[in-house]
Amino acid sequence: MASTQRVLLSVEEYLAEVLALVRPLADTERVPLAEAAGRTLAEPVLARADVPTFANSAMDGYAVRAADLVPGVTLHVAGEVLAGSAEDPVFGRCACVRIMTGAPLPSRADAVVPVEQTTPVEGGVRIDEVVDVGRHVRRAGEDVRAGDVVLEAGVRLGPRELSAAAAAGAARLVCVRRPVVGVVATGDELVAPGTELGRGQIYESNGTFLSAAVARDGGVPVVASAVRDTAEAFTAALDELAGRCDVIVVSGGVSVGDADVTRIVLEAGGASFRHVRMQPGKPQGWARWGDAGVPVVAVPGNPLSAAVSYEVFVVPLLDRLHDRPTPGWSVATVVQGWSGPAGRRQVIPVFLDVNEAGRQVVRPAHRRGSASHMVTSLAAANALAAVGEDLTAVEPGDLVAVRRLP
Repeated sequence: MASTQRVLLSVEEYLAEVLALVRPLADTERVPLAEAAGRTLAEPVLARADVPTFANSAMDGYAVRAADLVPGVTLHVAGEVLAGSAEDPVFGRCACVRIMTGAPLPSRADAVVPVEQTTPVEGGVRIDEVVDVGRHVRRAGEDVRAGDVVLEAGVRLGPRELSAAAAAGAARLVCVRRPVVGVVATGDELVAPGTELGRGQIYESNGTFLSAAVARDGGVPVVASAVRDTAEAFTAALDELAGRCDVIVVSGGVSVGDADVTRIVLEAGGASFRHVRMQPGKPQGWARWGDAGVPVVAVPGNPLSAAVSYEVFVVPLLDRLHDRPTPGWSVATVVQGWSGPAGRRQVIPVFLDVNEAGRQVVRPAHRRGSASHMVTSLAAANALAAVGEDLTAVEPGDLVAVRRLP
């Protein structure tokens, strides 16, 4: 039965409905390290060996026995060890070995004197400052021991995480399968970028945004853009995607107009369309499609509304599929105010910065502040700011919740 009544929900209430559509994906893949960027770990990464695997020098200088040192002592230089060397020079009392950063510490040495604390002299090197045992030495296993957990399951793999996995000796990582996400942008007014615009037409941008965002967030986008505003065209697009996708995201046609095909078609199959106390992005909807009941999340067609709705509702859904946490919100100080609607949480693109005092500060990403629904405000933004439902004006000095955009 179609759901004709628009229920007014809070952001949290509607998000809970969306998250209930999916469960974490059970499928995993063993992925080469070089191809794992952006993926999510399904199993923890364990260190294959101690890191570092051997005691090594933290400085360019001289490997010494600390017991031989007194201020001004001259030591004979018995050899040299470079990074990557397998040499283990032997030296006796009152001698040392020239050593480079990262080079293995000779077995008979127990400290390193930095080159800056020495003076070359005839017959060797003078030690100008004494060091204690262990000084400027990285001990084997100082970072992690063999078998230690280096990365936990559920971690999203970026450059830092991949570097840690490589240092731990992992060549392949067990990752969650990337969810396949259908993207549908509806509207008779939409034409492909690069073509001539006719009267009443606009360039289709939501499909571009949504597909790029899905890829950014670890999914595989399958795009059906500029779908005509007919029940037949929309139904055909959904049928084709439902056979290939884990979830489908639709932009456009979610309001209460007679020509809002998304709502009309999905409601006929029992969809739930809601009004959410959020600006932009008040009209929202979700459904299941086809025999497999593929989840469908419908967002508004306005480009800014679609983008904000994606970040607030679809990002957590994809995180749930990956079984990973969604990034939280922090707090920033407003440096340029703006107005807001009564009774709705306002979520707007902002530029997030750090001031001279080291505190996060924000200003609207568009010169017209919150009044603009222009897509250019997205290009200038690096974060979203959320303002409570009870506020109609944000003044300089106020604190707002912010979430940095990837």
